[in-house]
Order: sequence, then structure tokens, then C-alpha cells
Amino acid sequence: MTDHTALAVEARDVEKTYPNGMRALRGVDLQVQEGEFVALLGPSGCGKTTLLKMVAGLLQPSSGRIFVRRKAVGQIDARCHRLSFVFQEATLMPWASVAANVRLPLDLGRIPRAEADARVHEALKQVGLDTFAGALPRELSGGMQMRVSIARALVTRPTLLLLDEPFGALDEITRNRLDADLLDLWRQNHLTVLFVTHSIHEAVYLSTRVVTMAARPGRIVEQITIDEPYPRDASFRVSTAFSGYAGRLQDSLLRASGADATQA
Repeated sequence: MTDHTALAVEARDVEKTYPNGMRALRGVDLQVQEGEFVALLGPSGCGKTTLLKMVAGLLQPSSGRIFVRRKAVGQIDARCHRLSFVFQEATLMPWASVAANVRLPLDLGRIPRAEADARVHEALKQVGLDTFAGALPRELSGGMQMRVSIARALVTRPTLLLLDEPFGALDEITRNRLDADLLDLWRQNHLTVLFVTHSIHEAVYLSTRVVTMAARPGRIVEQITIDEPYPRDASFRVSTAFSGYAGRLQDSLLRASGADATQA
């Protein structure tokens, strides 16, 4: 699926130091091709979320540059960006219906109501919640709330989707199901995905490539291509190939931990 002639995201020697002096990232170089599903894997404090927020334009690098489709972040028209961000929490408006929550970015963009409603229905159908449009968030399970958050991201019809460990608080069965659903959405919508996770198994299952990071300060340690075909199903999770990739990533994270210790 990957178009190797087109760059979706590029980070060039990116560093981030917060006002309190904490150095969150050092010398990060990363390229994400159009159509890839790239996981950022590493311990807490290695700067995964910081990097994701800089790609989204929510934070600015202290030095270095980030480009989305070869245009510098901050110098592109947000209306043409076609980027959506899914946070760790569903962050839904508790007083509003599922449909109203999903419609929010379209309302902010002043999309005509008839068109907005049609796109909301389409997005909810994609995540299997079209029959829950009138429900309130408190009436939904945690997994369903996260589906609403993903629908809200899809309703703007993005081509680049950034996800910050969206399934980390869910039970394993729900998480595995949503991982499978996310792969379906990635393929159906021809998305480029940058996905933050702490889970080795999730990274292997989802990704075309896994980028492992070390902390103090955050930096890329290794990049491992998951050279396995899609669609991937439950049988892949118990395959010899899956175990092999998981073992390589475990070793990579151990090396990253050793690198952390030398920096402490």
C-alpha cells in the first residue's frame, strides 16, 4: 500500500526542551511514507507524545524542522492539512449526543448541516456505532467511547491519522478488537497512520514499521519493518513470525533501556 515516492511526515534533527529545562527529544530524524502504518514504541518519558503533537502542530520544536507532505508544520493551511489526532482519552462532551460529538469538527469548520449529518452517519457506520447516534457518552462502554473519538477523527476525511495510545486503558479483548478494526479503517480509507503505544504486541500486529525510542532525552534507537501481509487476523498473533518480531522489539527496548541508564 505504501507509495515510496511520497513523504507524509518528515522530522529533521528535531529537539524539544520544555521551559522547565526538561529535554524531551534530541536529534530525531524520521520519515513516514504515504500509506504506512508506523508505531512509535518506547517507555514513558521517551518523547513519543511530544513528537506526535509536534507533527500535529500542537507543539513547536526547540530546534529542527517537521514537514507534513513536504510543507513545514505551521506554514500550511489547517483546512488543507487533512490531519486528525486521537488522544489517549476519548475527550467527549458528556452533555452531547454521540452524533453531536462526532459532528463537532464539522460544526467548527462551518460545514452545512445536511452535509455534516451525512458525514457523521458515514463515520459512525465505519466504526459500527450508527445505531448509537442519539446516545450520550455515559451510556457507552470505554471501547465504544473510543470508537466515537475515532469516528470524530474520521469525519473530517483525513489522510494522516495520529493516535496517542488510544486503547491503552482498555481490557485486552476490547483492545485486540479495536486494533483489528483500526487496521480495517486504515486500509479502507487509504490512511497514513502514526501510532503511539507502549505495547510490543500491539505494535507488531498493527504496523508496517516500528520505531523504538529511548528516553533521557528521547531519541530513536531502531526501526524495524514488520514484513508481513495484510489483512492480519488472530492467527498472526500466535504465529512464529509474530513471536520473532516481538522478540526483536523486546531486545531493542532493552538496548534502549541500557542507553537510558548511560544518560541518567
